[in-house]
Amino acid sequence: MSNNANFAALKDLPALRDQPLKERESLFVKKLQLCSIIFAFDDPKVDLRGKDIKRQTLLELVDYVNTPAGQKIFTESITKDLMACISANVCRALPPATDDFDPEEDEPVLEPAWPHLQVAYEFFLRFIVSSEVNAKVAKKHVNQEFCLQLVELFDSEDPRERDYLKTILHRIYGKFMSHRSFIRKAISNVFYRFVYETERHNGIGELLEILGSIINGFAIPLKKEHLQFLVRALIPLHKPKCVSLYHQQLSYCIIQYVEKDPETAIAILNGFFRCWPWSCSSKQVLFLNELEEILELLGADQLQQISKTLFTNLSRCLDSDHFQVVERALFLWNNEHLVNSGCLSRLNAKMVLPIIYGPLYKNSSGHWNATVEGLAQNVLKMYMEYDLALYDKCSTDYFKEEEENKRKKGELTQKWTTVVAMAQSNR
Repeated sequence: MSNNANFAALKDLPALRDQPLKERESLFVKKLQLCSIIFAFDDPKVDLRGKDIKRQTLLELVDYVNTPAGQKIFTESITKDLMACISANVCRALPPATDDFDPEEDEPVLEPAWPHLQVAYEFFLRFIVSSEVNAKVAKKHVNQEFCLQLVELFDSEDPRERDYLKTILHRIYGKFMSHRSFIRKAISNVFYRFVYETERHNGIGELLEILGSIINGFAIPLKKEHLQFLVRALIPLHKPKCVSLYHQQLSYCIIQYVEKDPETAIAILNGFFRCWPWSCSSKQVLFLNELEEILELLGADQLQQISKTLFTNLSRCLDSDHFQVVERALFLWNNEHLVNSGCLSRLNAKMVLPIIYGPLYKNSSGHWNATVEGLAQNVLKMYMEYDLALYDKCSTDYFKEEEENKRKKGELTQKWTTVVAMAQSNR
């Protein structure tokens, strides 16, 4: 039967609400089958009548799912037909990515079939959240293969589609416990391909939003699988150049881990500094924002294990040529928690000051940016008040080292002068 014949028949079908309960199931199936017909949207003027009938029928199905309890028919056979309809509309190959597409600057390519696709997603979402749907019955058809196809669709350029996918996949995760491990692994595989192969994917932020909620529900102590996911999938997401597109969601997931188990901070910070974007100032500022949140949760035991790496890298930030990086690093000392009871407190001064004194002193004495100079002076004054003897020792050591560096530089300059003179005399 042709599409036109199918839709001619659909027009004559009565509304579901007008039918007796015993006759609704067969009518519902007919409407599902007719809504499984897929139209091409390349030419908006083609099949206008059929497209409109399908959309109106899909809207009727959405409304039907919202009917009061006891009036719906979600038997196993209905569920099978319903999932066939959803799969026909939703599960499809995405168009190839544009070679020169820049997600930070270019407008996304919107899905032309959205008038049908949106209602199909809405219908499926209402079905999944319905209390009338038996999870044991539905999971045979909302199976792992379907979940995998949903995860793959997160690469859609259309943000409207990704928003529906985010909500639907999260609801599936909550309703079907047996699929949870599979869904996490499927998301991990997307991250692996993104980090190590393509560095191109449109839905990393949305997938991380789902994970933020999932991680929040992890039991303590964390399972080995969850710790591996952190180390192998989440921490490496700091590497790609486009990290700024999803950094907020990534940072939230990382903080969730540290709140669950402070010991994870060690692996996180070690991996964090391996991914540190030293050549990009704007990304360094993002990373410093995340670092501040982690430091607020850092315990004394974790600080002891990570202190050298932490403060050495902080010192490099304070010595940056870009004033915004220096300024953001110095703002850490404006955090009352870090200064009063955290890693930058008086108790850790002997650990911190010897490492950061040099760049602090340089920034406090003549930096072209007045804000940076003022912040550096305030930090130095703070440590001077904490422990004057320590401050004097760091100052003395710094100037001795500077004098030694000048002497070595002078010797090297003299050697090169001698070499050049000898070369000229031998011409």
